[in-house]
Amino acid sequence: MEKRAVSFSPPDIGELEIEEVSEALRSGWITTGARTKQFEKRIAEWIGTEKCVCLNSQTACAEMALRILGVGPGDEVITSAYTYTATASVVCHVGAKLVLIDTQPDRLEMDYDAVERAVNEKTKAIIPVDLAGVPCDYDRIFEIAERKKSVFKPNGKIQTALGRIAVMADTAHAFGAKRDGRMVGNIADFSSFSFHAVKNLTTGEGGALTWRTIPGVSNEAIYRKLQLLSLHGQSKDALAKTQLGAWEYDIVGTYYKCNMTDIMAAIGLKQFERYPGMLKRRKEIIRRYDEAFRPLGIQTLDHYTNGYESSGHLYITRIPGITPEQRNEIIVRMAERGVACNVHYKPLPLHTAYKNLGFDIKDYPNAYEYYANEITLPLHTCLSDADVEYVCKEFTDVISNV
Repeated sequence: MEKRAVSFSPPDIGELEIEEVSEALRSGWITTGARTKQFEKRIAEWIGTEKCVCLNSQTACAEMALRILGVGPGDEVITSAYTYTATASVVCHVGAKLVLIDTQPDRLEMDYDAVERAVNEKTKAIIPVDLAGVPCDYDRIFEIAERKKSVFKPNGKIQTALGRIAVMADTAHAFGAKRDGRMVGNIADFSSFSFHAVKNLTTGEGGALTWRTIPGVSNEAIYRKLQLLSLHGQSKDALAKTQLGAWEYDIVGTYYKCNMTDIMAAIGLKQFERYPGMLKRRKEIIRRYDEAFRPLGIQTLDHYTNGYESSGHLYITRIPGITPEQRNEIIVRMAERGVACNVHYKPLPLHTAYKNLGFDIKDYPNAYEYYANEITLPLHTCLSDADVEYVCKEFTDVISNV
C-alpha cells in the first residue's frame, strides 16, 4: 500500500464556515454579538437546557461555573488524576484545594468508591470527566452526592439551593454524547464543552457552559452573572452600548475577560449544521477500527452501548504487555509511515506543576498503568476510507513486530 500522510486531528473546515466568517467580517460586528447569542440558543435547544453561555474556552466555562457556585479558598473539589490539566487547574484558579482520585483498574473513569471516601465537609464539587467522549457513570456520582448530604456545608444561595455537592462535569470531549437517552450537558449540574481546534465541533478556540435548572434559582440570573464574570463585570455588553444614547455603563465587579466573539460563533453555527453527519462519520470510523483491532487483543473503549452513546472524540487503544518505551517506539514507527498518533493522557501527578502541589504518581497506580501502554490513533472527519484502511494496516503491522 502506498505511503499516506494521516494527520492526527485537523479541523474539518469547509466553505460553509469560511463564507459565514466572511459574512461576519463584512457585517462590521466581529466581537460578541448576534451570532454568539444565536449559537448559544441553538446549543441550549439541542442539549435541552433553558440557557447556555458561550465563552472563549472550556477552561473559562469550568472556572466561571466554579465562581458561580461560590467555590473558593477553604473548599475542596474532587476530580480525576487521569485527565488534561484544564480539568484541575480551574480548581487552583479559584483558590480551592484540589483532590485527585485514581482511576478504576483498566478503566478511564475515577474510582467512585475512592471519590466517596474523599468527600468531607469541605467538599463543594465533584468534576467527572467524559474522556474521549464516553459519558461517565453520572448515576453513581449523583448517588455519592446524595448520600453525603449530611456532611455538606453550603456557602451561598446556589449551594444552599442544591443542598449537596455540585456535579460539575468536564464534558470537553462529549458534545453530542448521550447517556440513558439524555444529552450530556443536561445531566450534570454544570457541564463545560470545548470547541478547540482539535474537538469534534470547533470554533477555533471556544467553549460552552450549560446547566440544569436549580429549584429556587433563576436561570436568567445565572446567565446574567456569567455575562458579568466574562466581560469585566461591565453592566452592558458592546452590542447593548451601540443603542442610541446607551453609552452609559457600570462596572459591578473586578471580573474577567473570556467572552466568545461572533467570528468564532460564525464557525460554530455552520459546524453545528453539519454536526449530525460528522458524528455519524466518527461512528463509522470507530466501528471499522474496532473490527480491525479487537481480534488482535488490542484493548479499545466501548463508545456505543445500550446505556450510552459517545461523541466519538478519541480512539484510545492499549497494547497489553508493552512498556512505555515500546509504546513510544510504536508511535515513532507510525510517524515514519506517515500516521500521527498521540497519548491521552499523561496523568497529572507526572507533571511538574502537580508534583509541586504534592501529588505523587505512586498514589495513582491504576492511572499510571493505563497511561503506560496507551496509544491514541487518528479519529476525525477529514479521514477518507482509504486513510482508515491505511491506519488499520500500518498499526496492525507495527504492533505485530514489537
